[in-house]
Amino acid sequence: MKKVAIIISSTPHGSAKGREALDTALALSTFNHVSVFFIDDGVFHLLANQHPELILMRDYIATFNMLELYDIEDVYVSKASLDKRNLNQTPLNIVNQVIDENQLTQQLANQDVVLRF
Repeated sequence: MKKVAIIISSTPHGSAKGREALDTALALSTFNHVSVFFIDDGVFHLLANQHPELILMRDYIATFNMLELYDIEDVYVSKASLDKRNLNQTPLNIVNQVIDENQLTQQLANQDVVLRF
């Protein structure tokens, strides 16, 4: 069993990267220990009440709740990314651990594979 990190660093809408990251995490969780990291603009995936249909995009954000059902419990959010976007007091839509840059570096160093979306 490998330790796989999925880094989500892109915005949730306008490309398929977020959906691909979610699909990859769910698929890999069957035979691997998967950790998901939300950094940079990836933190926007964690905001509730998005309306992507207004820009003709599919709403997949609620599907992030599947992480827990697939036993993906290591979900990390960059504190610096939240602070930079003034989201540090905003409720996030899934269970997560907010970590600082040192913790982020340590967690990523412990992974066998790192995939960035």
